[in-house]
Amino acid sequence: MMMDRRRFIGLSAALAAAPLATSCGGYDKIPAQDVPRSDFDEDSTAEAVTEGIDLTGKIAVVTGCTSGIGFETMRVLALRGAWVIGTSRSLERARDACRQVRGKTTPLQLELADFDSVVRCAETIRALNSPVDILVLNAGYWGGGNDRELIDGVEKHFRINHLGHFVLVNRLLDRLFFAWQGRIVVVASRAAYRAAPDSGIRFDDLTLEPDYSDSLAYGHSKLANVLFSLELGKLLRGTRITSNALHPGLINTEIDRNVNRLLQFGFGVLAALRGKSVEAGAATSCFVATSPLLGSTSGRYFEDCNAIEVRESHLQDMAMADRLWVVSEEMTRDYLVKHERPDWNEFENGLRKTGKGGA
Repeated sequence: MMMDRRRFIGLSAALAAAPLATSCGGYDKIPAQDVPRSDFDEDSTAEAVTEGIDLTGKIAVVTGCTSGIGFETMRVLALRGAWVIGTSRSLERARDACRQVRGKTTPLQLELADFDSVVRCAETIRALNSPVDILVLNAGYWGGGNDRELIDGVEKHFRINHLGHFVLVNRLLDRLFFAWQGRIVVVASRAAYRAAPDSGIRFDDLTLEPDYSDSLAYGHSKLANVLFSLELGKLLRGTRITSNALHPGLINTEIDRNVNRLLQFGFGVLAALRGKSVEAGAATSCFVATSPLLGSTSGRYFEDCNAIEVRESHLQDMAMADRLWVVSEEMTRDYLVKHERPDWNEFENGLRKTGKGGA
């Protein structure tokens, strides 16, 4: 059987990119108990899952808003009436993205690798002196070349994908308290159970020095995303804030911008064969951020607009989640603030009363 050269190169590249897509292997997934089931699936779009939902008067923050599912999430939330604050490492790119969206948007710069930048971004949002209703942690990093990079001694994927967002949530948490029903949406990946270390978070070797690969580091950081959301859901129990994590699907976005061209080509082939459109890729984020079904659902993991449990994975490991939280606090303590329950007497309709001072 003959195969032309172009097809051979395409298939070879797709096989090489398979770890990036985390598309191999079987896992036992079951519907999560005590979580309402939706009628949406892998083909549903972000517009479809938010149809009929009015977000007028609500403020949403979307990190990584300039392309792919981040841009589509921002676009659809703004379409439904929300004021969306979109962040990017490049303020110019954030401005360009916001200009393309119909509705009210505000661009902000956010470099998740730089905790000082995270603090500045959060303080700008806090200066609005208004509740934050929706916080979508969408921005993500995937390295290229399988060369381990450290930033201030911290492995780059772990620092950007997990710790940067950890600091951002800490700095904005009190603003979510003042929302009628605050929602934190953590865009993780099924790499959290398909590509992460078998032992889970490597607390004794967070730099993954012995057997580093970009795939392992990305999976490690995405497992941290899920466990962070799990612990956050536990800590916020009894409040009006929820936190849930999700896998958006296999989508050909800029997540592969740092890998070589062969892998980019292969990832594109896999996405074309087995992936979702950007419109469908943003559906689960928008569903978790807005669905009335999920007002009391927290600490769950979603795929294709429904909560699932993955057996023989670390996604629901409460002990690991608790330890990760403690370690993350230690690693970022110079950038964190302590939280106390808000004094509701100082606020009226979610806004601080005149004369009571700033944020």
